[in-house]
Amino acid sequence: MNLKFLLPAAIFAAIAVAFAVGLTLDSQRLPSALIDKPAPRFDLPPIAAVDGTGDNGEPYGGGFSSDDLEGRVSLVNVFASWCVPCRVEHPQLMSLADDHGVTIFGINQKDKAKDARDWLGRHGDPYRAIGADVTGRTSIDWGVYGVPETFVVDAKGRIRYRHVGPIMERDLTGTILPLIAELGS
Repeated sequence: MNLKFLLPAAIFAAIAVAFAVGLTLDSQRLPSALIDKPAPRFDLPPIAAVDGTGDNGEPYGGGFSSDDLEGRVSLVNVFASWCVPCRVEHPQLMSLADDHGVTIFGINQKDKAKDARDWLGRHGDPYRAIGADVTGRTSIDWGVYGVPETFVVDAKGRIRYRHVGPIMERDLTGTILPLIAELGS
């Protein structure tokens, strides 16, 4: 038997096993090196009054910095107007803010100012403050793979949980609200 035929088959088998294991992992639980560590330091401006597209509206969202995270349990939600899953999760964020009194901060990632303001005007604004991450640098510091992503931050400013993808009702009742209660919102 010729070994040069067995090597490609062995490589294919190893790749197939790796894919099979990868498909069984929960995509909502991507690892984060930041769990139980302080949130990254950042200082984001409000959604800009002028974003280079001819939009001369007022600044929106007040800006958001790491200093805002101390003293209360809160959520940090990374979103964008162009993000379809963000629209899916938005009613859950509105419920968290309105019905449960959860403090939510927003990081608006790589968005046009007018689009972000219009989107929040149409769908509601659950955020205590919003910072514009125009370059995406702050999102990278948080370890964000894509939008939406949401983080539970404790009163000491430490990241305690990371949720990848849109928050659904089961995520609220099964994980996020119990964790917020445990941390003492």
